[in-house]
Amino acid sequence: MKKYILSAFVVFGSVVNVLAQTDAKAKQILNEVSKKYRSYDVIKTDFTFTLDNPQAKIKETQAGTLYAKAKSNKYKVVMKGQDLISDGKTQWTYLKNEKEVQVNDVDNSPNAINPAKIFTIYEKGFKYLYTGDTKVGGKVQHVIDLSPVDTKRSFFKVRLNIDKATKQISNAIIFDKNGNKYTYAMKAFSPNVKVPESTFAFDAKKYPGVSVEDLR
Repeated sequence: MKKYILSAFVVFGSVVNVLAQTDAKAKQILNEVSKKYRSYDVIKTDFTFTLDNPQAKIKETQAGTLYAKAKSNKYKVVMKGQDLISDGKTQWTYLKNEKEVQVNDVDNSPNAINPAKIFTIYEKGFKYLYTGDTKVGGKVQHVIDLSPVDTKRSFFKVRLNIDKATKQISNAIIFDKNGNKYTYAMKAFSPNVKVPESTFAFDAKKYPGVSVEDLR
């Protein structure tokens, strides 16, 4: 499950390239989402991540919590098996079962792994199309399909469900070329939460017995 989660974050991080505007209604909706998200300081969202591949008979779901600074690349993702932490310069991957922390420089290339980009993944590197509205749990959601400008990407489509009232992404599905479908479902969203700055850094002193592997 670990490798699939990380590969999905690679996909999320890899969409920061060349802006392509193809649908006026979709563009308007996405601009509203960006504007609202960037008005926050730190956001917290509880989510579920599901990997589904019917051909391989794989379906696994894991819950997590994301803390992200909307105006920077700082984030923390907490899951059962691992945490991902970044202060914008360094990234720490804490593998809980292995009691190991892997340390890397933040990758600022177009293929950068950055979970904080979940809420703004559409801004660059995509063509987008508004496909209509749907009702989920009594709430109206816009549905927008994104296709990467670079057809060599490992995925061919990302589908976003956006709550019409709150202007927040409630669901994101990545369809890759290997038959995998990655779904991020946002279960709760809290804007402007108060967390200490230390949230976005790994303090080895708080984790006795953990091996630190510096891969820089």
